[in-house]
Amino acid sequence: MPESRDSLPAGTVIDCYSIIKQIGSGGFSLIYLAVDEDDQDQVVIKEYLPRRLATRNGELKVAISDRDQLDNFHKGRKLFFQEAKALATLRHRNIVNVRTFFLCNNTAYLVMDYEHGKNLGGYIKKHGGNLSGNLIMTVFPQVLDALSLIHGKGHLHLDIKPSNIHLRPGGSPLLLDFGAVHQMATSRRRQSSQVVTPGFSPVEQYYSSGYVGPWSDVYAIGATIRACMEGRPPPSAIERHAKDRMRPASSQFKRKYPHHLLEIVDWSMEVDPLLRPQDATTVLEALQSERGRPRHSAPPTGDSGLRIIREQQS
Repeated sequence: MPESRDSLPAGTVIDCYSIIKQIGSGGFSLIYLAVDEDDQDQVVIKEYLPRRLATRNGELKVAISDRDQLDNFHKGRKLFFQEAKALATLRHRNIVNVRTFFLCNNTAYLVMDYEHGKNLGGYIKKHGGNLSGNLIMTVFPQVLDALSLIHGKGHLHLDIKPSNIHLRPGGSPLLLDFGAVHQMATSRRRQSSQVVTPGFSPVEQYYSSGYVGPWSDVYAIGATIRACMEGRPPPSAIERHAKDRMRPASSQFKRKYPHHLLEIVDWSMEVDPLLRPQDATTVLEALQSERGRPRHSAPPTGDSGLRIIREQQS
């Protein structure tokens, strides 16, 4: 990929890591391939560099673009460290492994293991969707098992999408990018602002009155599986909330995929959070047992979960 204007030059050494090249970027960070000079292992380094708030000076240090944004920069760096600390507590073969995190150049760095493979988002784009049922059933039970651990530790991912899933050779997945990670709330209180990805974020993530929980990550899992089938993101949850024109997966893809898998996609993608599976373990068990959506969970009349959002907005 072309390097960003503010990326660290190849050969730059930070701590004990020598930069090889930039391999990714986002609104708040740059991603590098590097080598650990102590053991010669290749690693991935994530550097906090929010493009709207900061730039790099001639000495490689990160400088605030506008002094009025200093508080926002430090708040963002604190959240970056929050991601690092959360990841460091999560040991699972399907969650990216954090080696260390540290401050340098007036910013923060997160060092992770490098693993060969390909990005699920790129793979979907290359094949136009139509991924095999076998691949889906190889990837997503493992992602759901990792997500069950995340939820069990009291965290929410809140940014699951194809580009945040890495596929190792053979199809074993790795869940990436915990930049939106949140502690699980224990009550229906106003939420801090959330990362939102149209097509993959559920309706409750769009509103400060929305009550996010494990069911929010479940929606994103369903949307990601649907993208594997369809080759593009589903309609946004906001559009579906206003008028749901999305054809159920159990109807649209019935000739291509097992019925129980399609039922689970539709169940996970219910607009009303109260109608979805309430945690990743429930989805995992439904997938593994091939039983699909329980009959008692069929949508009742009314929209109680969405009513909660509307009532808290008013």
